[in-house]
Amino acid sequence: MNAIALGPLLIALPRLYAFIAALVLLLLSLAVLRLDKAQRAGWFNGLMLAWLLGARLGYVMMHADSYLAAPLDILKLWQPGYSPVWGLLAAAVWSSWKLRDHLTTLIKAKVLLAASVALWLGLVAWNPLGHDTGLDELPDLVLEDLEGNEVNLHDMQGEPLVLNLWATWCPPCRREMPLLAEADDREGVRVVVVNQGETLLAATRYLDSQGLDFDQALLDPEQRLMVMVESPGLPTSLLFDAQGRLVERHVGELTRAQLDAWLER
Repeated sequence: MNAIALGPLLIALPRLYAFIAALVLLLLSLAVLRLDKAQRAGWFNGLMLAWLLGARLGYVMMHADSYLAAPLDILKLWQPGYSPVWGLLAAAVWSSWKLRDHLTTLIKAKVLLAASVALWLGLVAWNPLGHDTGLDELPDLVLEDLEGNEVNLHDMQGEPLVLNLWATWCPPCRREMPLLAEADDREGVRVVVVNQGETLLAATRYLDSQGLDFDQALLDPEQRLMVMVESPGLPTSLLFDAQGRLVERHVGELTRAQLDAWLER
């Protein structure tokens, strides 16, 4: 999984690894760069801002169609959507300008910057704090839909399927539900939303109040599916291919760009 739970909070592991890499960069800069306190603070603070803005804008440009459909999503900085390559370029440009009068220091700063990005990418690839989901294909699990009919998830093979675990008390779940409803209207894609731990009344009342209509909205009052996928929290989304094999998973709020990329595989 790509997140861990800290009490009621879900912490995205790529962001935690980015924090670790930034901390390492700061500590190394204290030892290696010969700058006074004010110069070092100005360089480092500007570097972080340049990386964030460059990484975000670069990602937006790479997924322009998705963001043109919902421009305000660009400002949702808490959501996934950062390009490490564009972030590195922006940070390198900032360093070149900020340290232009200190050539030796500039070279050292760029080496440290490249090393910190490599550390981050290495941690993301290794993912020492994460773990694989507890299943690799659609589970043989029977749940009930909102009409009381039994549905076996394993029988839903035949087309790409997004399986979403949600609850009405979960703010990011509520934010992504309209996006999932849009995806459910696409041809050749099936979206299955499975309410975790709540009653039929709570789930239907929320869906009806929001005008959300899914072909497959299921109930899992005992949260068996959440246990099976070993999810640390909600929302959790999984993408299965037409043969029912797991190909993607994400803990936390889905973005339009992320969901589009999943469905365009």
